[in-house]
Amino acid sequence: MNKPTKPIPTFANEAQERAYWESHDSTERLDWSKATKATMPNLKPTTKTISLRLPQHLLDAIKIAANARDVPYQSLIKVWLQEKLHSH
Repeated sequence: MNKPTKPIPTFANEAQERAYWESHDSTERLDWSKATKATMPNLKPTTKTISLRLPQHLLDAIKIAANARDVPYQSLIKVWLQEKLHSH
């Protein structure tokens, strides 16, 4: 695309830079046609611990299903929740 771009201002700190980009369009200052995809192999999604009360018979059934698949039951619950979320 090679369109002329405006210079990127300098910032005193990260908070100032964040505030600037929240209110300005980056396409005026960056040529996104030259962008490359970044990979971050060590980045892990943040997790939050929750308390979930389940009837004992439901938890037992989940544990049996997880055991049949040879995965931890908490991991199976997360997979099922993710699948259900994306099916809608």
